[in-house]
Amino acid sequence: MKQYEMRFTGSGGQGVILASVIFAEAGVIAGKQTVQSQAYGPEARGGTSKAETILSDNKIWFSKVVRPDFLLSMNQSSLDQFGPQLSKDAVLLMDDSLSIPKGIKTNHIIALPIIRTAQEVVGREVAANIVAVGAINAALGLFSDEVITEAVQRHIPKGTEALNTRALAAGKALAAKKERTRFVQEAV
Repeated sequence: MKQYEMRFTGSGGQGVILASVIFAEAGVIAGKQTVQSQAYGPEARGGTSKAETILSDNKIWFSKVVRPDFLLSMNQSSLDQFGPQLSKDAVLLMDDSLSIPKGIKTNHIIALPIIRTAQEVVGREVAANIVAVGAINAALGLFSDEVITEAVQRHIPKGTEALNTRALAAGKALAAKKERTRFVQEAV
């Protein structure tokens, strides 16, 4: 694996930091070099939050994402802020309730009902981040099911294993139903 740079964005409280931590943990379990960082302050509950994970087979020399290969956006303000920074080869996974902003260059956009699936299939909107983890891993093929499941289990509260297992499976199913969409779209 070449160095793979991932950025996770959304509103504070949506669990994007935990999603980033889970991918870093999966990297450690799989024997990869891994760095994880996050940025939040007063936005921890409601404003935009950002977390980053870098995965590599080789030593990681700089701990911040410079050119993301992947972006998760769970809310419109984070997509508006970070989406235009993507290269044409980066992958954008976004909740399907969002609108693609002007300036998006990527040809790889996946829009999935992440939040709606957490509400309607899993039964708890708070599980949207784990739905996203399942969808991301299935779409990108980064880790085996066993590795990503173990990483999730290491970072969830005791007593929520069944809920989070359902959320992970629901995310995987979302990505399986909808193959990676490759298109160039004129932004609205």
